[in-house]
Amino acid sequence: MNSADQLFMANIQKLARLGGEPMTQEQADLLTRYCRMLQKWNEKMNLTAVTDDDGIAVKHIQDSLTVLPIMDAFMSARSGQFRIRFIDIGSGAGLPGLPLLVMRPQWQGVLLDSLAKRIRFLETVIQELGLTHATAVHARAEDAGRQAGLRDRFDLAIARAVAPLNVLVEYCLPFVRVNGVFVAMKGKTDQEWPQANRAVQLMGGQLETIKTFTLPGTDQHRSLFCIRKVEPTLPMYPRKAGMPEKKPL
Repeated sequence: MNSADQLFMANIQKLARLGGEPMTQEQADLLTRYCRMLQKWNEKMNLTAVTDDDGIAVKHIQDSLTVLPIMDAFMSARSGQFRIRFIDIGSGAGLPGLPLLVMRPQWQGVLLDSLAKRIRFLETVIQELGLTHATAVHARAEDAGRQAGLRDRFDLAIARAVAPLNVLVEYCLPFVRVNGVFVAMKGKTDQEWPQANRAVQLMGGQLETIKTFTLPGTDQHRSLFCIRKVEPTLPMYPRKAGMPEKKPL
């Protein structure tokens, strides 16, 4: 391992400790390999605008790990369930899904994205890192949310700054089983919730909490919207591809 990789590993371990999520050497190694693959593939295709080591460590890895306490609390509340199943919707380059799967190998994760080239990247990472508990699925959220093998099947759904919250809930809540949770990872969003309240109710959801904080060691604001699914989503949702964005609820 070269000196740049060693520095990167030390940095992500330090950032993880700041966030209260200690990282083993094996986990740091896997995440370093993933980030190097991300940088290499990004030379050929647009996976991320953030390409420097410090930016990737903070804006991708550290940011992804901020959802871990919520996921851990969910698993603790379901102590009889051996494996939590989650879906990362609009996963893109695998964020936050891949870092979460490295940190919690006992979970099972689906990485959903609409672009085939990104799915090829995710499948390559999954294979090379040996993440047998991860699966990449190529589909639009509106279409996948109607599929029998995906609809109502997940304990948790996660989306990271993919779209406005009133659009996201239509993309994401159909995947979540009743009593499961959808977590929307956002920046500083003062106006998101009032506009999304109606959409959440229509999807069978209920706001549980909004966790706002500053990313440890930075001045970057973050918000986690945690929405509990309290009743089944009506069969008419999600609407056909493109409609949630064109005509938000």
